[in-house]
Amino acid sequence: MIAFDVFWLFFAASLALGAAPGPDNLFVLTQSALYGRMAGVVVTLGLCTGLLVHTAAVAIGVAGIFQTSALAFTLLKACGAAYLVYLAYRAWTAGAAELEADRPGRLPFGALYRRGIVMNITNPKVAIFFLAFLPQFADPARGPVVVQIVLFGAIFIVATVLVFGAVAIGAGTLGPILQRTPFAQKLMNRIAAVIFAGLAARLLLTQR
Repeated sequence: MIAFDVFWLFFAASLALGAAPGPDNLFVLTQSALYGRMAGVVVTLGLCTGLLVHTAAVAIGVAGIFQTSALAFTLLKACGAAYLVYLAYRAWTAGAAELEADRPGRLPFGALYRRGIVMNITNPKVAIFFLAFLPQFADPARGPVVVQIVLFGAIFIVATVLVFGAVAIGAGTLGPILQRTPFAQKLMNRIAAVIFAGLAARLLLTQR
């Protein structure tokens, strides 16, 4: 249903977009450095679950609401920013002892997975990006557009898992080295807090 050349073009573009610095891969990087490689992988799976929601929204046209309704866009953006501020506060106020308790394997992976989902779903920019990006590659002459969009969404998710998984492994390898001293633990959490706050500010300043 999808032409071979279009498939590879879309896959290459998806890899490049995933590698470009942005809120999601920064989120994976900080969580991997703090809690380990597996934690970063779990966060990645959460983010990709959010991408499933965005793909479905584009396929049925719901994402168009966020492009045409300023209120819906602002409300979702505010929710996402509030969640990031909450994570920033938690990270900033965490001490070395708390970090010790949150070493990889002790912090519930379910919580990290949910963080990834919320982080992705509450970013209206992703919904609008999917609305603008996926349909460009669909060709009505090659079958139902809805099916093609779902397939392109799946390809994008695979590319995201590959890129973000590499980020998780790299940051997760470095993280345990830094976690050996209380000072390094506290510094890592402070850096994560600043990144979360920066992402919240960026999201609030996002325009449709």
